[in-house]
Amino acid sequence: MTDYPYPRVGLLIDGEWIYDRPGGEDIVNPSDESVIGRTTHATEADLDRALAAAERGFAVWRKVSPPDRSALLHRVADLVRERIELFAATITREQGKPLADARAEVIRSASFLDWDAEQLLRRYGRIVPSAHPMQQLVVREPVGPVAAFTPWNVPLSAPSRKISGSLAAGCSVIIKPAGETPATTCLFAQCFMDAGLPPGVINIVHGVAGDISTKLVLSPVIRMVTLTGSVGVGKQLSRLAAEGVKPALMELGGHAPVLIDGDVDPANVAAQAVVAKFRMAGQICASPTRFLIHRGVYDAFVTAFAAGADALTVGDGFEEGIGMGPLVNGRRVIEMERLVADAVARGARIAAGGRRVGNRGHFYAPTVLADVPLDAEAMWTEPFGPLALCTPVDDMDQALRIANDAHVGLAAYVFTNAIDKVDHLWSELHCGVVATNSFAVSGAEAEFGGVKESGVGREGGEQGLDAYQVTKTVLKQMVRA
Repeated sequence: MTDYPYPRVGLLIDGEWIYDRPGGEDIVNPSDESVIGRTTHATEADLDRALAAAERGFAVWRKVSPPDRSALLHRVADLVRERIELFAATITREQGKPLADARAEVIRSASFLDWDAEQLLRRYGRIVPSAHPMQQLVVREPVGPVAAFTPWNVPLSAPSRKISGSLAAGCSVIIKPAGETPATTCLFAQCFMDAGLPPGVINIVHGVAGDISTKLVLSPVIRMVTLTGSVGVGKQLSRLAAEGVKPALMELGGHAPVLIDGDVDPANVAAQAVVAKFRMAGQICASPTRFLIHRGVYDAFVTAFAAGADALTVGDGFEEGIGMGPLVNGRRVIEMERLVADAVARGARIAAGGRRVGNRGHFYAPTVLADVPLDAEAMWTEPFGPLALCTPVDDMDQALRIANDAHVGLAAYVFTNAIDKVDHLWSELHCGVVATNSFAVSGAEAEFGGVKESGVGREGGEQGLDAYQVTKTVLKQMVRA
């Protein structure tokens, strides 16, 4: 896998790759801190060209028939699967996750394309009955060029969600990928070009995030904004979008609670928790983080959870048998240290981990904290790292109150063998996605998104194209000969 060369990172504007701009920033392998490439920053003129290209691309793409758009998305999905090893090697090199996780992300990303390719064929309009001698038609049309911003933790599946949805709806898109993981998005865009996408329908720009987002979102060319990222960035882009009265699809942060009742097998739930919590080193918005555990099984769960965390092998994602890779950069390691120190100072106990690993690379041990008080900062600040917080509760009603007392609400998890409690808890949890007796997350076929400050709108499922389309009502007067 390491024989795959790291791809060049360039701007993609109107079907042309551009590599020769001044500026840019180093791209660093988080496992060994080596420089593996460099981004190419867009100039002001480049951004103007990208906007003009997206406008022209939209004029062409919106007129392509739904069956033809569907066929192209299927071709792209096939190319992504054919190039799985190149994608996986690039993801692991840029982001650090183990190869198995990188391959799983590639397969998941292709599924988004296939789903949207079929869903766009089911975007029916309506004929509305009228009291007057006329027809009233409601048709769906693409909203226009889209500005998309994607994160470093899922460098293929996040762009896939947004590009697939945009193109399926008939929109063009300008995407700004994270500076840590730009090559994955470049490889993805090349699949579209190889599948025959017209120039200008996809454009990629790199540079200072704040400057690019301000330029793109405030441009009258852009008619819709979508982000997967932090709550703070989501608020800023939402304010910019509001200035132009543009819709914004925001998939933002989470701080997922896990409610564990006293009637479960604590060792079994702990084994599942180890896999779910430390997947991608906990750097995922739906990562289970706040474990609210019935006192009857608390000690047994924490003991099993800590043992499982200690058993994980931490290392370079290219190595065999690695259970968890590095954090994406040194700032995340420092944040883990800060949150752990704060919790311990307030009375928490380190049951597993709680330390850096090695002298090179951004590694931090899978960490389980026990007896975490509710005033610990980590209980209310999303760690976005390999940090699990365990707190005992007297019953599930207490767990429910703690779970809902947060400003975010993306994912939540419930473990109980009482069917009445299952229905009560999932209905009362303030979040967008709830998994019961598992740590599953929704796939392409079901909507994903949050409530409160975890975002606005949904990606995937039957509603997945809604954000990228508008309805038009057409009144057709009946004329008699």
